[in-house]
Amino acid sequence: MEVFFITGASRGIGRALAKELLHENTILVCTARSKSDELMALAEEKGSHLAFIEYDLAQTGELENLMDSMISYVPKYPESVTLINNAGVIDPIGNTEDNSAGEIERSIAVNLIAPMILTSAFIDRLKDKHVPKRVINVSSGAGRHAYAGWSSYCAGKAGLDHYSRAVSLEQKREPHGVKVVSVAPGIIDTDMQKRIRSTERENFELVDQFKGYKEKGLLSSPEETAKSLVQLMKREDFASMDVVLDLRNL
Repeated sequence: MEVFFITGASRGIGRALAKELLHENTILVCTARSKSDELMALAEEKGSHLAFIEYDLAQTGELENLMDSMISYVPKYPESVTLINNAGVIDPIGNTEDNSAGEIERSIAVNLIAPMILTSAFIDRLKDKHVPKRVINVSSGAGRHAYAGWSSYCAGKAGLDHYSRAVSLEQKREPHGVKVVSVAPGIIDTDMQKRIRSTERENFELVDQFKGYKEKGLLSSPEETAKSLVQLMKREDFASMDVVLDLRNL
């Protein structure tokens, strides 16, 4: 059995990924703040192995326990184990002096601290499993290009990219190391995009540009993105690919 852990699995890319990976040869362990009845019903219909753990990733103090719970579903001899750190938040939007301490803290917690802690625990708990192990960090072009009004989001995603680089260097020294990549998926038609389009221009000066992406049909669907991410993981040269990737260039 191939095992996949997916954060932020109740909607958007995470939900689409879960649907794409739901088949008889996989075990899916999904987490989000609320359980997806749709995914649970689909898994039952397909006879697939799906566990769903309700958890708010901003509660960083219990993330190691969350990983322990997820790993409890891993069989003794899995074919592979993959952690997909997909969950993310765009808020707060606006100039940094207008962002509250609580909003900044939550943004960095979900976008950066949670993937770091989960990845750390994943590597530690599975170091004796001599099977392919992967960490897919879902990043953003905002981690590579600054946007006024998105200071927290940009900082979190830039940190995620650089964290991935550092961990990759560490894991290359290990005989059964984890392959880590940080992937910008492009501009996807998700609830995050709806939130961006609803922003006042004074808080995000490029809002009209993002509205234009929707009006001109330039947004990828979560389903298209999920298929591309699965294809990425299945590539024969995946283990030798660069750490920081853009899905649109592959």
